[in-house]
Amino acid sequence: MTFGCDRSDLYSKTNCTDIKPPVQLHLCLSAGMNVMSSVMRGARRLVHTDPVLLSSFLSPPLLCPARSTAPMLTCQQNRKYASKQVKGQKNQKVKPKVDKQVVEITHRMTVAALAKAMQKDYNHVLEALLNTEVDLDCLDPDSVLEERWIKEAVTRSGMKFKWAKVSESRQRPNRDAHRRPPADPSSLVSRPPVVTIMGHVDHGKTTLLDSLRKSQIVSTEAGGITQHIGAFLVQLPTGEKITFLDTPGHAAFSSMRARGANATDIVVLVVAADDGVMNQTVESIQHAKRGRVPIIVAVNKCDKPQADPQRVKQELLAHDVICEEFGGDVQAIHVSALKGDNLLALAEATVALAEVLELKAEPSGLMEGLIIESRTDRGKGPVTTAIVQRGTLKRGCVLVAGKSWAKVRLLFDENGRAVTEAGPGCAVEVVGWKELPSAGEVILEVESEQRAREVVEWRSSEEQQQRLQEEQSVIELKQKAHLEEYRRERAELSHLSWRQRKAALYRANKTKFSMRPSERTQDDRLSLPLIIKGDVDGSVEAILNITDTYDAQHQCELEVVHFGIGDVSENDVNMAETFAGSIYGFNVRASRPVQQMAAKRGVPLRLHSVIYKFIDQLKDELSSKLPPLVSENIIGEAAVLAMFDVSVGKKKVPVAGCRVQKGLLDRRLRFRLMRGQDTIWEGSVIALKHHKDDVQTVKTGMDCGLSVDGDLEFRSGDVIVCFENLDAPQVTSWNPSF
Repeated sequence: MTFGCDRSDLYSKTNCTDIKPPVQLHLCLSAGMNVMSSVMRGARRLVHTDPVLLSSFLSPPLLCPARSTAPMLTCQQNRKYASKQVKGQKNQKVKPKVDKQVVEITHRMTVAALAKAMQKDYNHVLEALLNTEVDLDCLDPDSVLEERWIKEAVTRSGMKFKWAKVSESRQRPNRDAHRRPPADPSSLVSRPPVVTIMGHVDHGKTTLLDSLRKSQIVSTEAGGITQHIGAFLVQLPTGEKITFLDTPGHAAFSSMRARGANATDIVVLVVAADDGVMNQTVESIQHAKRGRVPIIVAVNKCDKPQADPQRVKQELLAHDVICEEFGGDVQAIHVSALKGDNLLALAEATVALAEVLELKAEPSGLMEGLIIESRTDRGKGPVTTAIVQRGTLKRGCVLVAGKSWAKVRLLFDENGRAVTEAGPGCAVEVVGWKELPSAGEVILEVESEQRAREVVEWRSSEEQQQRLQEEQSVIELKQKAHLEEYRRERAELSHLSWRQRKAALYRANKTKFSMRPSERTQDDRLSLPLIIKGDVDGSVEAILNITDTYDAQHQCELEVVHFGIGDVSENDVNMAETFAGSIYGFNVRASRPVQQMAAKRGVPLRLHSVIYKFIDQLKDELSSKLPPLVSENIIGEAAVLAMFDVSVGKKKVPVAGCRVQKGLLDRRLRFRLMRGQDTIWEGSVIALKHHKDDVQTVKTGMDCGLSVDGDLEFRSGDVIVCFENLDAPQVTSWNPSF
């Protein structure tokens, strides 16, 4: 039995010399495959016939163990699958994809906050920022990182970052302070009524209050008008006590009047008998009705000859203020604040109305009140004028108002005398605030300084969250608008190839790209940056309300860069110099070094104590920023009668022979050549002669000859006009309406 064939047998079947090498190789391979197939078939037959004989020819490892059922020759196959290799690259194991940790980041993150968000420690952040521009020696856990270093630390740590969104679902415990629930009626006691004096400017409100408390407050007011809220406790001859609030009557102090109406029990509306119902009278009525406060009408200046109290009452009917003699429930008292006539009747009417209202309050427990005014005193620091509405205010109490808190160090009454406590219905000055709160804020007493800090921190956090939400919405709107604009620009260029689109975008933005950064910041628009300083919070609030009404932005932009309470400081001068602005102070002072500093640096420093003078100065400065209005003034006219040429050297100059029809011709001014309704030429003349003499002016009825620079053809019947341009100052169109 043969298991193969000899190579000679293979070649004997064909004549290999007659075959070409490639074909010869193919035939040899085919023959080899046939031989192998024959060998395998023979081996299988041998296994079935005599396995013992086969074992003598083959070594044991080549034979697989015989199976009991159907022994077959099977060999273990160890195949290696070939894969395509890139030249110069070794086989590498494919690494499984690992999801990176996502870190939520925010603006102005501290190192400690970033480490907490990355779930690492403080040292890990420092290691991630090695070999960067960050000065690691100056970093501590509370250091604020820039945005790029926050991203760099996260990326170097093998993590991904995403901007954190304001979570609305995250609920934090409310740490705010709130008013106490209503007190038990059995614990209430009577309190003095809070009465607000309101009305139009110069109707005698402060003089009326002077007569009631036998003082001379009006003499201390700048310009004789009230520009602050004043709180006074007045004790009547009968023993009753009344807390009076004197509000400004000027139109600029609308917010002060509104605040006074909200803090009062009764409004005394002062109307001059000789002037009648005016604008601020109507506004005061609206504030009282909005606060649902009862009104008592005091018809003042009844001692004047032209006084007509009956007309005043009739005018009040149009504003739904119905006096008792017309069937209403509003008391009307005729008084003379200057002479003190009938003031007792006004006080009795006020006390009677207070008894009807049954004004009571709880004198015990935590104090609650309202800030009427706030200011910064040079010796006392932040000072507030407050009205106690509930409880008793004592020295040492811890108070919270807005985002400021205080531990009361001193209490003063309206006369500047120190007091130890103030009950419901009393007005006092409070000293001890850490920061100056705003007028109109509610004062609440808390248990301790730690509790006060918690309340202020919670309120600040809530305000920050609200501001973040507003900023996020603005950013989303801008992103949406930018995306829409981008898509619109792309849609217009969608039919172009990418090369054509790139060239078109380059041409469209060529001037934008070529501008230098310094040129981009230059702005031709006129602007007036302002720094406003006031003596009290209410004054600054009133001035800001006035500037909010500015509507002449097309002429000159008005921008309030900074505002504050207190005297003008060197920082204010530095800021004004930086922004090229002006400093306006109301009822504040500037020390001599500050004034010298402002004068040396060219910073306008304008200090006023009367509100309407303040506004007039501001309007004048706005007007001075505007370019002048150019107007044309015609000096004279002349008719062209003849044309001729005059030789000047080798050059012939055309000359127009004219006769002055009206006015005069002045050689120093500008001229215009009119032909019918058309302007042919405009400029200056080079020669003006009367007969043969050079003259400066030619009057009406005189003949003259004039020549101009350049080739200009005169015609008979042309009109030559002599004119001058006048600059008139431009006035701002802003009108604050008072």
